[in-house]
Order: sequence, then structure tokens, then C-alpha cells
Amino acid sequence: MNKLLLGVIAMAIIVVASNILVQYPIGQWLTWGAFSYPFAFLVSELVNRFHGASAARRVVYAGFAIGLVCSVIGTQIVGEFGPLVTLRIAIGSGLAFLTGQLVDVALFDKLRRTAWWRAPFLSSMLGSSIDTMLFFTLAFSSAFIWLEPGNDVSWAAAHVPLLGFGPEVPLWVSLGLADFCVKFAVDLIALMPFRVAIAKYANKIA
Repeated sequence: MNKLLLGVIAMAIIVVASNILVQYPIGQWLTWGAFSYPFAFLVSELVNRFHGASAARRVVYAGFAIGLVCSVIGTQIVGEFGPLVTLRIAIGSGLAFLTGQLVDVALFDKLRRTAWWRAPFLSSMLGSSIDTMLFFTLAFSSAFIWLEPGNDVSWAAAHVPLLGFGPEVPLWVSLGLADFCVKFAVDLIALMPFRVAIAKYANKIA
């Protein structure tokens, strides 16, 4: 368990920081949380590389539990437009994190003996894609209004040009696409510290 402590601490810092930073927007499509959250994949992948898939899943479960605590706290904090965390956001966030991370862990494990970049890049991309689609669909799509009928998310269904210049789509689609683009960029950047880590601790590679 001591071997996992650093991974659990790192995951906890990222999850807590992302839950705070998501409250601060950047421009029209993003929040600061979009830039911190993707590093959760780097943490689980490093644990996966050094200690195996089972250990990585335990770190993911710890992050999921911490995220639930953050969601419960967020439901008790009332902002200008109501609670900072609604039921739909809590459900979407929790399911997206858990599903995306576990898919990442499984694919990384299958690819661990291929080229060094393939496992972290492809698993992060698939995990991030699933994470983004699940969260924004569950949290804001009108198809899931039954999850929380009293929560008015009609603003997210308003049709606007995609990212301000494309065809008209629901606002939440633009928000999701912008979020995924950041995840893609961060996943590419995260390959550098991943490479440094496995080079420095090559004797620990599974």
C-alpha cells in the first residue's frame, strides 16, 4: 500500500484542484479545471506502468471516492445560480471519471509492452473521449433531463455556432469539444514527463 501512497496523494490533489478550478471560466468555452483534470490520466498511467493495472485501479477508486466527497460538499455551497454541484453534474462527473479512467487502465495494460508512447497516448485518448462524452451528455443534454427534472439546463441546449464559428449545435456540444481539445493537448504534453519517469525508473517497468 505504501507504494501507492504517492499515486493516491497526486490523484487527490488533481481531483480536488479540478473541482475548485472548474468554477473559474476562461473565455466562453473553458474553465481552468479543464487544464488540471487530464493529469489524472498521467497519474493512473504511471502507477499502471510501475505497479500494474490492479494498483492503478485502486488509485482510480481513491480518486472516485474523493470526487464524491467534493460533489457532496459542492451541493451544499450555493452560488449565484444555485448549488455549485447539481445532481446531474455529480452523476455525470462520477460516472465519467470512473468509466474513463478504468478504460484507460485496461487499454494501457494491453499495450504496455508496445512502443513506450503507444500505451499512454492511445489509452488517454480513449479514456478522455469517453470521459468527455459521458460527462457533458449526462450533465447537460436534454435527453437526460429526467435525471433531475427540477434543474433547468435549457441554457445548455441553446443552439449556437460550434465554438463560435461552425454549424449551429447545442451549447453543451461546443463546451464538450473545447474540453476534449484541451485534454488532447495535455495528453500530448504529458508524454514528456511520462517518458522522463520511465527512463529514470526503467528498472521498475513491469
